[in-house]
Amino acid sequence: MFAFLRGTILNKGQGFVIVETGNIGYQIFVNAVAYADLSIGQEVEFYLYHHVREDMEDLYGFKSFAELEFFKLLLSVSGVGPKSALGILGMASVEEIKSSIGHGDPSLLTKVSGIGKKTAERIVLELRSKIDYLTPLKDGAAGMSVSGDEIDALMSLGYSLQQAREALKNVEPSIKESGERIRSALRGLSHNIKT
Repeated sequence: MFAFLRGTILNKGQGFVIVETGNIGYQIFVNAVAYADLSIGQEVEFYLYHHVREDMEDLYGFKSFAELEFFKLLLSVSGVGPKSALGILGMASVEEIKSSIGHGDPSLLTKVSGIGKKTAERIVLELRSKIDYLTPLKDGAAGMSVSGDEIDALMSLGYSLQQAREALKNVEPSIKESGERIRSALRGLSHNIKT
């Protein structure tokens, strides 16, 4: 299993680069933004996703581990293959895509070739509660990170997605640890039920 590669770009093709390391060249597909920034002779490092099909094996390269993890999350959605997921990552930063999904807005995703409205809506539906994204606070203050795991924990206790989001949005920003954030959100939810 390939996980990471460091080497020199020998050549560029349509949507891929050939990276030489240890006298072996690896064909690595990259998103459009990364591709535009790469040049022949450049030293590079990629986190890799090794995609095996019946008749072919492909390597997909990412500049950060977070980008690789988000790529794998996109692949978990039915109807999204590696090329489509790579196209999504070429449209905007991971944080912008997460924010769009977290706010239930599929419009950014529909701009990707091969992603129709239904697939974009499925991505939003399936990933919305699984990602960390920026949620706007009241009065337009700077966003705070809301964990998909925290939302899932509250939803598993019977709260709706909206209730979980609102409760986590109201947690004191100084509370960083996930378990404490969930407990604080639960206190807020139980207080709201009593009033």
